[in-house]
Amino acid sequence: MPNFSDFDTRRYRTVDVATGYDGWSSTYEDSVLDAMDLALLDGLTAPDWSQARRAADLGCGTGRTGAWLRGREVEHVDGVDLSAGMLALAEKRGAHDTLTQGDVRATGLPGDTYDLVIASLIDEHLPDLVPFYAEAWRLTKPGGRCVLVAYHPQFIMASGMPTHFTDASGEEVAITTHVHLIGDHVRAALASGWRLAELNEAVVDDGWVAAKPKWERFRGYPISAAFVWDRPA
Repeated sequence: MPNFSDFDTRRYRTVDVATGYDGWSSTYEDSVLDAMDLALLDGLTAPDWSQARRAADLGCGTGRTGAWLRGREVEHVDGVDLSAGMLALAEKRGAHDTLTQGDVRATGLPGDTYDLVIASLIDEHLPDLVPFYAEAWRLTKPGGRCVLVAYHPQFIMASGMPTHFTDASGEEVAITTHVHLIGDHVRAALASGWRLAELNEAVVDDGWVAAKPKWERFRGYPISAAFVWDRPA
């Protein structure tokens, strides 16, 4: 697994995940484009979302993914996140049945319970992917699925940008970032028993460049990826 420090061109002050997302929570929705994650979910063909009666939304953040699931007729959604600030916003959004402050690698949620475990844009904060995939397996019923949207490693390495935000004082602050290659995901997931059902990647296109003109130099680079994993029945 590459070390992000070898690619970091920003050298921002770095904080831990809970501190970072607490600080970012008030402006998060203004800075994350749907093209990064929700558009990728829209493009997946393997999942039949309406068949997922019960979902665990790991790293649920402000509730964007939970609201997206509700729009696809998922009946019950439980959310877990480390950040109290993000959970407060998710509670206001009202898409989740329960919200728990906790670690996605050890959620405390009941095992063999969920038709779907979903996580979006959190993997770069995990030093090791194996505990995440193992916990997702524990939570999921036989025949269930795990869907993960990841910040693409090629973009992280090419851009040299950590996950970051602008705090109330105007300082750019990084949140602890790790690089996980596509192969790292495959190895970690297979080790827990998952089978890959679908992989979709998004690139920096006209829409991205319109929103972020300075990203013209990244046109055509993959920016995010969506994995769909099956737990055999």
